[in-house]
Amino acid sequence: MATIDLTTDQFESTVTGDGIVLVDFWAEWCGPCRQFGPIYGEASERHQDITFAKVDTEANQDLSAALGVQSIPTLMAFRDGVLLYRQAGALPGKALDQVIDAVKGVDMEDVRREIAARAAEQQPDQA
Repeated sequence: MATIDLTTDQFESTVTGDGIVLVDFWAEWCGPCRQFGPIYGEASERHQDITFAKVDTEANQDLSAALGVQSIPTLMAFRDGVLLYRQAGALPGKALDQVIDAVKGVDMEDVRREIAARAAEQQPDQA
């Protein structure tokens, strides 16, 4: 499956849906981004069940700033609308496959329980 180009307008609706979405933040002038691009593209062909997206940080500066992207490439992995992984730096193919396997292996029920517990802790006491 080919990668899709995301803009600010499409970002939220894409990453908050069901399933796994990987997002590569990149720029044309970035050498490590150009090295990672083919690795990312090859992974998208091997993992047809995952949405692979790219955000051009030059064309989408507001989105990149809002998400705190300070170095590129930055890879984010979302599953069922939850950000599970975020790291700057180009990954070799094996490392990218390990990230994908780890995201696929996450028990999302546990993640949802943890999110709910954190939210409950942050609520002021209702006395």
